[in-house]
Amino acid sequence: MAPPVLVSACLRGVPCRFDGRDKAVRGVDEELAGREVVAFCPEQAGGLGTPRAAAELVGGDGYDVLDGRALVVDVNGVDVTDAFVAGAHRALAAARRAGCAEVVLMPRSPSCGRGEVYDGEFRGVLVPGDGVTAALLERNGIAVRPAPGV
Repeated sequence: MAPPVLVSACLRGVPCRFDGRDKAVRGVDEELAGREVVAFCPEQAGGLGTPRAAAELVGGDGYDVLDGRALVVDVNGVDVTDAFVAGAHRALAAARRAGCAEVVLMPRSPSCGRGEVYDGEFRGVLVPGDGVTAALLERNGIAVRPAPGV
């Protein structure tokens, strides 16, 4: 039997995105059929409510945030870096508790994005990089994959 996998809760139909909606995708359920799935939202776990103001990475990507060289700022200019970092650490703890060797995360998110994230100027432009949670999980040996078909 394959080991458990941590998945962004919004991909499992939990309405936890910044806009109060989910991002359930049939391909995710099909790909993970037969596996134990641990649904987790790092932004809620970090103390942010739902709905909440959209946030983007400013000054770098998730690795830069973890190293203190970049911030996570919401569309109103509020620094929400601490909540994103706290949520990332709680996601790592949840993955370790469940024995997850891999995670499937929401693409483009400032938390969960893998490979590309928004540029920090709230204009819909994508740039190479990873979200805060994706970066922390990768740094700790957990394979991070973006969700298929999103």
